[in-house]
Amino acid sequence: METELRTPRPEKVAVVDDVRSRLNSAAATIITEYRGLSVAQIQVLRRALVAAGGEYKVYKNTLVRRAAHDNGLESLDDLLDGPTALAFVTGDVSSVAKALKEFARTNPKLVVKGALVGGGLFDAAQTSALADLPPRDVLLAQIAAAFAAPLQAFAGLLGALPRKFAYGLAALIEQRGGVEPAASPVPAEAEVAEAEVSEPEAVADAPASVGEPVVADEAAPEEGSAAEPAEPEASDTAGE
Repeated sequence: METELRTPRPEKVAVVDDVRSRLNSAAATIITEYRGLSVAQIQVLRRALVAAGGEYKVYKNTLVRRAAHDNGLESLDDLLDGPTALAFVTGDVSSVAKALKEFARTNPKLVVKGALVGGGLFDAAQTSALADLPPRDVLLAQIAAAFAAPLQAFAGLLGALPRKFAYGLAALIEQRGGVEPAASPVPAEAEVAEAEVSEPEAVADAPASVGEPVVADEAAPEEGSAAEPAEPEASDTAGE
């Protein structure tokens, strides 16, 4: 005998789709049990959660379980026992958790079972610890300050290094009796003048280079002119 499959009613399908969409878009989802709370008390809680950045919704467990399975959150089944209401967080998680904790102090019938935060499942103790965290803005400021402190210390260290080096160098110079004054350099103009004065003497006294022809004082005979023959000296014996 074939089992006839019942088609879910449209209103149930709509609720499942709504829960699945909220689970996907919420920053966190806190699961509570509201057994014994009056309608008036639930309305007060809803207003407190809206002010804290949350939204409080009451669903049937079967529909929440189906929506959770569609999102791969089968681990949520253990918390879906008894009258269940979900607090969807659209703002700061710690603010919503703190609002629930404050309400439960005067209304102990509200039970916080756990939370779904970033895909991870928190138990009741971990969810209660969320309420003790500072607000998101304060927490971010504290994290930024924790990162900035080492950078500021490092910048101060870099700034102190040149000062310490200068102090150490000054102490070393003082210990060794100071720095001897350097000899005054000869001005460039004086060097040029001295070179101009000594240059002629150096040229006059310099010997002729080896192999350099020596120029005679007398003019050399022109090329092509014959030298006159020397006259013979008169002989004392001429005519003898």
